[in-house]
Amino acid sequence: MNGAAEAARIADELDRAFRGDPWHGSPLSRILAGITAGDAAARPLRTAHSIWEIVLHVTAWTHEVERRLRGHPPGQPPAGDWPPVVTCTDEAWASARRDVDSALDELLHTLATFPDDALWNPVGQTRDQAAGTGMTFYVMLHGLVQHTVYHSAQIAALRRVLAGGVP
Repeated sequence: MNGAAEAARIADELDRAFRGDPWHGSPLSRILAGITAGDAAARPLRTAHSIWEIVLHVTAWTHEVERRLRGHPPGQPPAGDWPPVVTCTDEAWASARRDVDSALDELLHTLATFPDDALWNPVGQTRDQAAGTGMTFYVMLHGLVQHTVYHSAQIAALRRVLAGGVP
């Protein structure tokens, strides 16, 4: 397998999941379009995370994957697994939206210079599914695509509930 070609394919899948034209449906950016700060912070399902919390979670893990690509040891994202929503304002929501886009841009930039052969190296020494370690960078990057799609679907369902529909 050609590492450079594969890294470019993975970058394309990441970009499609976040803001491109994925096969599965809408990308995260389109799902988030038009959501107000109030709706993003709302809890239409008492036991579910809010849209805002999910966006912060996706952002945190995108940063963590990028950090790992730069050679840092794997761990929980510096902001935490589920960073809290601190301020519920329109400006803070706009900032959260910009941050998820910026996290993707940083990841794609780092992935573009990631050594070809390193895709097949393990992330960490021990297999820990929750931490995403003990697998290859290749699997971790595909896992981030899957993670983004999973949480995008959650946000889409929460939008339907907020609009009075059934998820």
